[in-house]
Amino acid sequence: MIPRGADGIVSLRIALNEALKQAVRGREALATSVLRLILAALKDRDIAQRTNGVTDGLSDVEIVGMLQSMIKQRRESIKMYEQGGRPELAEKEAAEIVVIETFLPKQMSDAEIRAVVDAVIAETGAAGLKDIGKVMTALRDRHPGSMDFAKASAITKAALSA
Repeated sequence: MIPRGADGIVSLRIALNEALKQAVRGREALATSVLRLILAALKDRDIAQRTNGVTDGLSDVEIVGMLQSMIKQRRESIKMYEQGGRPELAEKEAAEIVVIETFLPKQMSDAEIRAVVDAVIAETGAAGLKDIGKVMTALRDRHPGSMDFAKASAITKAALSA
């Protein structure tokens, strides 16, 4: 059982630590190694923030961003391994992505992204392609971690160019 805070919400940091304990107990080699990598990266970023005077560590939103960048790195590695004729390494990277994705919030579907983009365009009064930045900034502020911003950008561009 994963401990919850006073507000009933589980901190992502706590969930990662608990998942590592469970993976070690269950002798799950892949999950254990991936979770150790995640926690090491998290610790490195916490230390880096201390030099800037931030003592609380990364927030859950920042941790989600870190996890998303880890997935992006692995997807790039998969492409390189497949081009290099190393399918076994590509499969390992894909398996790591599956473990990391379990800690990310549910991603919005294309239809949900389109609806949110349309609402933000109406709300901000965006009228043309020059307003893409305004719309994307609003989307990033409101939906960190739950939206594929590459898709959102394409949808926004299509909506504003119509």
